[in-house]
Amino acid sequence: MTLHVDTPAPPRPGPRRSAGHRGPGRSRGFARFDLRATPYFLVSPYFLLFAIFGVFPLGYTFWVSLHEWELAGDKTLVGFDNYVELITDGAFWNAVVNTLGMFALSTIPQLALALVLANALNKRIRGRLFFRLGVLLPLITSVVAVAVVFTQLYGRDYGMINWFLGLFDVDAINWQNQKWSSWIAISTMIDWRWTGYNAIILLAAMQTIPKDLYEAAAIDGATARRQFWQITIPMLRPTIIFTVFISTIGGLTLFTEPVMFEGNPTMAGGTTGQYQTVAMFIVKEAFRDFDFGYAAAAAWLLFVLILIGTLINYSFTRRIGGSK
Repeated sequence: MTLHVDTPAPPRPGPRRSAGHRGPGRSRGFARFDLRATPYFLVSPYFLLFAIFGVFPLGYTFWVSLHEWELAGDKTLVGFDNYVELITDGAFWNAVVNTLGMFALSTIPQLALALVLANALNKRIRGRLFFRLGVLLPLITSVVAVAVVFTQLYGRDYGMINWFLGLFDVDAINWQNQKWSSWIAISTMIDWRWTGYNAIILLAAMQTIPKDLYEAAAIDGATARRQFWQITIPMLRPTIIFTVFISTIGGLTLFTEPVMFEGNPTMAGGTTGQYQTVAMFIVKEAFRDFDFGYAAAAAWLLFVLILIGTLINYSFTRRIGGSK
């Protein structure tokens, strides 16, 4: 009887490495570098375009603001004289007050109405898709057409608004002649155009809130109003901050609506500048009076005003939902 014992086969010789073959350390190092560098490479086109069309114009505008710059290109370095003159310019501060007044009259009701409208569209109602599409119709309407229609509505002699007020024995109002009336007329244009836009953004955020939170609150006896304030509002905090920021930027750079409401492209904002905004003031100084250095200084002060307004609004909105 013979006993066979299997012996292990000798190991096969591995392939020879060429002189240029990279070892495991070099491969891992390259993969690590590729993993870290690829995201920056993919997002670099945005920052490149932002540098060309954002940072460079901003810096060049500041350079122009330091000069007495005329249309023909003649310029004289004057330092911060344009800023000093601008701070003491009553016409500029009148434009600032007008801008802030119309911003307050339009943005606060706009965001409040958008929040209520989004909450209503988030309910189970018939024709929900039709109503959701309907709130976007003002957004796709030409702003020129909107301004023309609202200018007719606020006409002194044949406007529908004055006709309606006449039913209650209210005298006809010349909406363009007074500061407060022109602010209201322009603010309604802005609200009609942008409320639906903000409502759709808030609605999209509402649909991401888990339904389990509402079901648990309903089981605990919370009413619909309490659920709205205790669940919906806190969960919408990032979206509300976003809409506030966008509305702040848009409200402080208000231009098209008051220009179309004026009907005469002089950028004066009425006979006494009663609804001239800072953006209109900048365009008037640059392209009507051809004082580009002064207009550039006003543009930089508007930039500072937007930063201040954004920080103030953020200090309020960051407290939504009990955040400190």
